[in-house]
Formats: sequence, C-alpha cells, structure tokens
Amino acid sequence: MAEQLNITRLPPLTVPSLSVAASYDQHRGKGTPLIIDNGSTHLRFGFCTSNGPRSQSNAVAKYKERRTNKPLLLFGDGIEAEGGAKSQVKTPWEGDVLLNFDALENALDYAFIQLGIDTPSIEHPVLMTERLCSPLHSRSLTSELMFEQYCVPSLAFCVDSVMSFYYNNLPSPPVPFSSDGLVVSFNTASTSVIPVLNGKGLMSHAKRIPWGASQATDYLLKLIQLKYPTFPTRVTTMQTNWMLQNFCEFSIDYPGLLRRLKDPLSMRASERILQFPFTLPTIEEKTEEELARIAERKREQGRKLQEIAAKARQEKLAQKENDLQHMLSLRERRDEESKKEWAVRNTLQEEGFDDDAELDSAIKKLENDLKKVRKKDADGDELEDEPPSFPLLDVPDADLEEDQLKEKRKQRLMKAGYEARERAKREKEREREEREAEERREVEERERDLAGWASKLKKEQEAIMNKIKERNRRRAALNDRKSAAAQARMKSIANLAADDRVPKKRRKGGGEDLFGADDADWAIYRKINNAAPSSDEEEDMVTLQAVEQKLLQHDPSFTHEHTHASLSAQRSALLTAFRPQYDDGDVEGKSRIHLNIERWRVCEAWFSPNMAGVDSAGLGEIMQNVLSRFSDQEKGRLVKNVFVTGGPSQLPELVPRMQAMLRPILPPEMPLEIVRAADPMSDAWKGMADFAKTDEFTKVGVTKEEYEEWGGERIKRWWGGNWNSSIPLE
Repeated sequence: MAEQLNITRLPPLTVPSLSVAASYDQHRGKGTPLIIDNGSTHLRFGFCTSNGPRSQSNAVAKYKERRTNKPLLLFGDGIEAEGGAKSQVKTPWEGDVLLNFDALENALDYAFIQLGIDTPSIEHPVLMTERLCSPLHSRSLTSELMFEQYCVPSLAFCVDSVMSFYYNNLPSPPVPFSSDGLVVSFNTASTSVIPVLNGKGLMSHAKRIPWGASQATDYLLKLIQLKYPTFPTRVTTMQTNWMLQNFCEFSIDYPGLLRRLKDPLSMRASERILQFPFTLPTIEEKTEEELARIAERKREQGRKLQEIAAKARQEKLAQKENDLQHMLSLRERRDEESKKEWAVRNTLQEEGFDDDAELDSAIKKLENDLKKVRKKDADGDELEDEPPSFPLLDVPDADLEEDQLKEKRKQRLMKAGYEARERAKREKEREREEREAEERREVEERERDLAGWASKLKKEQEAIMNKIKERNRRRAALNDRKSAAAQARMKSIANLAADDRVPKKRRKGGGEDLFGADDADWAIYRKINNAAPSSDEEEDMVTLQAVEQKLLQHDPSFTHEHTHASLSAQRSALLTAFRPQYDDGDVEGKSRIHLNIERWRVCEAWFSPNMAGVDSAGLGEIMQNVLSRFSDQEKGRLVKNVFVTGGPSQLPELVPRMQAMLRPILPPEMPLEIVRAADPMSDAWKGMADFAKTDEFTKVGVTKEEYEEWGGERIKRWWGGNWNSSIPLE
C-alpha cells in the first residue's frame, strides 16, 4: 500500500557517534597550513595535506546536566544527544553575518582538539572562509581572536564560492590560475553571483540576494503549517530541511506547471506523501458476556432516567396547575372586591406582582404552557379508557362547602384541560385525513404520469437548492466589506442606531428600548446578523429532504449523487487532490503530509522572492544586472562557464531552469554552458587546500607582526578575497 500511494516515511533520528581525535605527530613542527571552512551550518576543517576535511554541525550549546548539576559545553551533533540542550543552541552566524564570537571560539576549540593539536599555540598558518561583502568589524574581531587567543603565525581570508570555482577549474599541470566564469553560490542565508575574469573575482561587480536554504526551509514549513493547521505531530525545522533536500525541485516553466497542475490527476501524480510517526489507540476487546452486561446496564439506566424524567414532568405539571389555580383565585377575589379595598390590602405586591397586567400575563403564560403539555400528551395518542366526570361543576356554589369549592375549581381546570386535549386530538385527526388525501392524490398522479411527477419534484428541489445557495452566497458576501450586501447591512445598522421610537430624553434617562416589539425588527436582525439562524432555512431543509426521499424511492434516474447532501459534501476535485481528507478514526492518514505544489513553489522563490514576502530581486534579475556591466566579449567569456555551487545547487532541474532563464537575455550565437560543482559541500575546502600548497598562499596572509603593527583591520588584496586594497582601512 505504501508503494502504491508513493508514501515515504521520515528517517529515524540517528544517535551521533563519538569522534576520535587525530594524531598530531605527522604535522608537529612542520607549519602545515590549516584550512577552516566556517560555514553557517557546517564547520569543515583539516590540514591542507589531508585527503578531505572533517565536518561537524556548526552549533554550540551550554547546558547544565540535571543528574550531576554540572555545566556541559556541547558542539555539533552532540547537541542531538541531549534533549534539554536543543533550546540553548547558538551558532556563530546571524543570517549572513558573523556576530557570535563566543560560539566561534567554541567551534575553533573543537576543531583544534579534533585535529590533535596539543601545543600552547597554533603554529600553523590559517586560511579561513568568510562571506561575500562581510562587514569589516567581523574580519577585525576574527583576526583578533585568531592572533590573540591562538597566536597563529598568519591568517588569510577567502570567499568560499570562489575557492570552489578554483578547485573545479584548476588546470593540469598547475599553472597560474586564469579561468573565466560566473560563480552562482547557493548558501544557507543568501545567494550570490560573482563574476571571475582572468582568475580574479570581481567583487565590486558581485551581487547578493537575501534568500538561501534557511529561508526556503522556513517558507516550506509555513506552507505546511498553513495547509495542515491541526497536524497532530510537531514538524521540526530539521524535518522540513530534509523534505526540501529530498522532494523539492526547480521548474523550467513555473506558470506552465501551475496550468498543468490544475488537472487533479496531474496533481495526484506529482504529490509525495510523508508518513509521520503515529500511535494507534489501544482498544480493549470485551467478551460477549461483558458486552451483554454493559448493554443491560445501559438499558436499566435508560429506564431509570425515563422514570425520573416522567416523575419530574408530573411534579412540574402539578406545580403549574397549583400555581394557576392560586392565580385564578386571586383574580376571582379581585373581581369580587371593590377597587378601593383591593388597593388597600396590597395583595398583589404581597404575592410578588406589580400590577393587574402582570398577574393576567402570568395566568396567560401558565395556561399556554399547560396547553402545550396537554397537546403533547394528545399527540402521543395516550387514550383514556373513558371520559372523566366532573360532578361538582353542575352543583351551585351555595350548596358546597369550602373543601368542595376548592375541588370544584380543580375539576373546572381538569375539564378545561380535557377539552383542550380533545380539540388537539380532533385537529390532529383532521390533519391526518388531509395528509392521507394528499398522499392518495400524489400516488394517483405518479401512477398516471411518472415523468411529469418526477419533473415537478426536481424543479421544486432545484428551487429550494437555489434558495439555499443564494442564502449562503449572501452570508459570504457579508464578510466582504466592499460588497453591496455588506454596505446594505451597514446602512440598516445605521438606521437602527438613529431609531427615534424612544424619545431622546427618555433614552438618555435609561428609557425602555422597544426593539423587538414589532415582528419586522427580527427580520432586520436576521438581515444584519449573518450568524443568526433562520426558521426559513430549517423549513427549506426539511422540505428538501422530503422531496429527495420521494425521488429516491420512485424515480430510477434520481440517485444519491443528485441529492443536496451529496452535492454539498463533494468538495472541489482539485482541492481534494491538493489536500486529501481522511476519516476521523484514521490515525495513520491524519499523520500524513501531502506535498504537491509546494515542491516547486519553494524553489521558485529563488527567482521570485516576493512570492515569499521578501522584497528583493530574483536570481535571474541580478544575473542579468551583473552581465549588463560587461561588454559582449567579456559576457561571452563569463556565460561560457556558469558555475553553480552550494548545498541547494543539488536540487533537481536547477541547471535547465537557469538555461531557460539566461538564454533569452543573451545573443543567439553566444554559447552558454552551466556547470555544477562536483561536490558542492566540500569543493570549497578542497580548493582552499590546493591553494594553500602554492607559493602564492604565503603572500596573501596577514602575519602576526603585521597584525601587531596595523591591527585587525589590516588586509591584503588578492583574487580570492573580499577586499580590493592593500592599505589599512580606517
């Protein structure tokens, strides 16, 4: 099933292995140049005579171990071994600028320990990388650290991408480096374009955009979070970077790709499914006896609840009848006594009523409540064995005692209730007869002309569905403040605010608000409140379900796919392909991430950073800007060797995309060749190692004596560095 759906499981976290320090004996006292590629994500270091660099994650964490309560200093992959240390991670780099020199010192300490250097000072000249256009104070502080802390004999800086170009274009046999080319470096926090003519990097013509692998990773993570806002598992930056490296790619024609992916089948074919770890819920299996016992217990509980509810209803009904009888007696006393005596006694206030109108309102409310309860009893067809008798109603009050008078009043209430139930039964019987007659007429019509009957019901269904659609469309339009519906709503609100039914003076004094006294007020309320429920909507749904049920039962051409529930439940096929839906109980499916358009959208941000919210020119625009500074002859030398390096340069389809981008801005006869670095991750270090073996290396570094005389801002001009002056900058 996993192969059928093209599902990929996330790789498990590997426990970092403990690296062993190398032997220093073969380099002791020889002054072998030391090569340090200080990258944003990885630190690569080693002697220039080594076969390859040692590599470690360029991150440090100061962490206090809980069991021993001792402070620990973790570097590189060792941070992954301690969960509590991950929140304390620091790197030497802030974006594309070297700022955290404490972390840099820790990184250099680790490198020198792993190389086995056990001398009080570093007795080796150092060649170290720096970013394109690095600030002068970063170089100055790095020089101070290297000369003051480690006492290196000399220090030289170079741009990593230029040294990678040097390694991949080094002639054989070795001669002075004089290659031409356009270096495009994809770094962690930026992407730079550096022209190289006659073996010299023209840094004054170089350009850089603030978009790199870290921004692409963050952008992909935001897209995933937007697509899956309730994803059950936390998606980490490390996992997102793994997705970027393994599933994202460049598109030669991004607008054409979007047009192609409008087809749901094409989008399904292009997706990659990531299966995150999940835990299935444990379900305890019960025996048949236990299930039967549980069912019997539930039935018993249901019976008890029904009995309790019935008893509560009877008690509530009896209480209401008693209250009604008491209120009726009050009204009878009021009618029998004169107004003056009634006012003097203040009986209503003692009973909790303000005036006669409130008493009449309470009596009317209780009568309505009792009427509803009796009608409900009548709907339940609770037939009485024989009509009840009320013998005291025919006896004059003068012939009755006090207890008999109370019983007579009670019988009068009971007779009124009985008569109300009888009327409700007769009304229900009449409605049943009318319904049966309507059903007979409908059956006759259906048997006489099935097609016409079905057509009439389908038109009725369509009309109701159109009403529901129009209601939903209006509700959606109210969310747009510029729509006509929203403006009409605001006009209604303004009219209500200016309502003068309550005088202004009385309104200021806390006068009664009369909104709601008129039934039209509630129509206005539903009009201005898009969340207010509508009784028409509920009636439409009931009618629609009844119509569809008849069509499903008698019309063979009408299926469940034609019902309103099925049509409304069917989401857009494209939206379903973009993010498939899983059932609530499917824990495995809920833990999947479907990558489709995101695979190309993230990479397209290198050429259009504004689509990710970065106000910057794209890679194609800055390459065109760089090439425009050169003559056609020099431009031809540059584009004949367009060299791409850096980790993101390994993403698929980058070279064809750059060819499709550069070819239209070049003359047709001008040759274009784009070359990818053999090993984008290590070629910069290898190029530095090869350069350190030449005699030219001794001329580009600043010695300790020059540092002590001129300070950390002392620089030397050379083809692989940032600076173009051999005098100190002030």
